[in-house]
Amino acid sequence: MDNIKLLEKVKKQKTKFIIVTGGVCSSLGKGILVSSLGVLLKNSGYTVSVAKWDPYLNVDPGTMSPLVHGEVFVTDDGAETDLDLGHYERILDIRLNKDSSVSSGQIYQEVLNGEREGKYLGKDIQVIPDVINIIKNRLFNFAINHNTDFVLIEIGGTVGDIEGGIFLEAVRQIKIDLDEHKLMHAHLSLVPYLEWAHEIKTKPTQHSVIALKHLGLIPDTLFLRTDYPTTDKIKEKLSIGCGVKKELIFDALTVKNIPEIFVNLNNQDVNTRIQEFFNIKKIKQANLKDWQNLLNIIKSEKKLVNIALVAKYVGNNDPYISIIKALESAGNYNKVKINLEILEAEKLEKLSEKEIKKVFSKIDGIVVPGGFDKRGIEGKILAAKYARENNIPYLGLCLGMQIMLIEFARNILKLKDASSTEFDKNTKNPVICLIEEQKNIKNKGGTMRLGAYKCDLLLGSMAQKIYNKKDILERHRHRYEFNNKYKKEFENKGIIFSGTYKKENLVEISEIKDHKFMIGSQFHPEFLSTFLHPHPLFREFIKVAKE
Repeated sequence: MDNIKLLEKVKKQKTKFIIVTGGVCSSLGKGILVSSLGVLLKNSGYTVSVAKWDPYLNVDPGTMSPLVHGEVFVTDDGAETDLDLGHYERILDIRLNKDSSVSSGQIYQEVLNGEREGKYLGKDIQVIPDVINIIKNRLFNFAINHNTDFVLIEIGGTVGDIEGGIFLEAVRQIKIDLDEHKLMHAHLSLVPYLEWAHEIKTKPTQHSVIALKHLGLIPDTLFLRTDYPTTDKIKEKLSIGCGVKKELIFDALTVKNIPEIFVNLNNQDVNTRIQEFFNIKKIKQANLKDWQNLLNIIKSEKKLVNIALVAKYVGNNDPYISIIKALESAGNYNKVKINLEILEAEKLEKLSEKEIKKVFSKIDGIVVPGGFDKRGIEGKILAAKYARENNIPYLGLCLGMQIMLIEFARNILKLKDASSTEFDKNTKNPVICLIEEQKNIKNKGGTMRLGAYKCDLLLGSMAQKIYNKKDILERHRHRYEFNNKYKKEFENKGIIFSGTYKKENLVEISEIKDHKFMIGSQFHPEFLSTFLHPHPLFREFIKVAKE
């Protein structure tokens, strides 16, 4: 379907668009703002869907280092996406798919594939209209397929970045294409406080809006990223300087807890102003009762629970953001405060048994997350050994389950060289190995076992009792699996394989018999944990750890 037909179809449906851009610098929290606006609208009774437009030329983040671009978040349909999709899902309690993650790489790939296939009928291909039309098609198809009251779009990067220009040009054209008041452009911009001048400065935001004006865009609303509330005088100054109505300029205050953002924005009548902008006659108020209850729990005095995250990627929490948020949500559910200790796996490898014991002496629970390659593996194995021998709650995620089984094989089954063929291709005891479908794959991106797969639970097992279901759907991102040749040996010594993907006879959940909580999952439960509904495995892990 061409642009004109798609546009006419979109015009006839109820969907309204909110597009968020960022100014002055990165890391202002555009994803959190998008999610916050979604919370206000969703809790007012509207349906919402969300997408992220990223300017990088990678097709997706799947091959990027977590230290470069943060966690790779996986959707049900197996898309490897930006970590902001994790924010959207956790906060809004919705399920997204590959359509919600768009990169410049995908756009150009689609254009070039079309050129090779002869779709452009021999004409020269240009950014305008060809590249821009692909972006517009993506948005219109997204709106048609989801058919929600609101579509919220975050544009990655910062206004002024060369690579983001195609998306901003698309916004300019879409705003002209759509009927008036069908699209709201919200701009999140830094308003810094200069300590030496004792003054909030608006000039960076004014220059950011000037950059937008050079691109033919004037934002409809401003969100001021600030540590301190701004005054009416400041808002008046920005209104005049930027050409934005004063009543559509809001503070996006720095807060400790995410739910406070929703409350702050709601107190500024953001929800009402958005509905008025779109000429909605019957204004609905947001019911934030559940979020207020959560905020009360977060702010209350709680018992401290010390959790160790045995990590490969250290120095930036973004690689493990879903795990950290899942632990926090489980802590709130159990009315405890999580004190997270990030332990570098490589450093554990250099410690003596006595030193290991000292490191973990005050730890109430151990989490070993997913990861790739052999760096830090032996340190993670030492952590699993300590958890098993000292009856410390242990939650192994993806690689963390494999680590748990390798440790068990070495020290209980006495298979001293037990390993994964990922770490040692020549091991005589490959308790973890590639399945046949993965052996001849050479491309790195999008070739693992990705997305949601069914897992059947063993009746009476700890996992089955935790979920209180017969089967579950969980998200995966891995290539190596447990080697079923060793299954009987493990079971004879106390391992319970409590979850399986029956179609391929693959182990999904392992647990150790008679341990208070030592469970590993081949999937990533953190991807399905939300603020208001913590994942059952994390919820139970923290429950046991606090005892």
